Amino acid sequence: MKVETRLFLLLVPFFVPVAIVYGFLTNWTEWVGILGILLVGGLSAMIGFYLGFTGRRVGLRPEDRRDAEIHEGSGEQGHFSPWSWWPLVLGLSAAGGFLGLAVGWWIVYVAAGLAAIALVGWVFEYSRGDHAH
Repeated sequence: MKVETRLFLLLVPFFVPVAIVYGFLTNWTEWVGILGILLVGGLSAMIGFYLGFTGRRVGLRPEDRRDAEIHEGSGEQGHFSPWSWWPLVLGLSAAGGFLGLAVGWWIVYVAAGLAAIALVGWVFEYSRGDHAH
């Protein structure tokens, strides 16, 4: 994960001067843009430090080595539930929440309730039913 770590950590010294230049160009009157650019730099630093920490813990992947072969990256890449409907329900509730922001606040409350149900269902889908372990 060295490439990803370097990529995100090199963005931090880019975004901080950009925020300062943006502040000078707006005469320090537009604080939302300055703060937004600084927060993007902070988020980039957080992601870079996380990837660096995880890369040291996990070790080198085949993508990090120049002498790696394609077949070294084969195998299981994670656990995914192809039959799960909960991500769809959670996505629809998020869309309903954004719709509620535009149309009416009462829709946000309905979407938040649906999102809570979908999130609990998704987290505990392997604790009950046919796929419990």
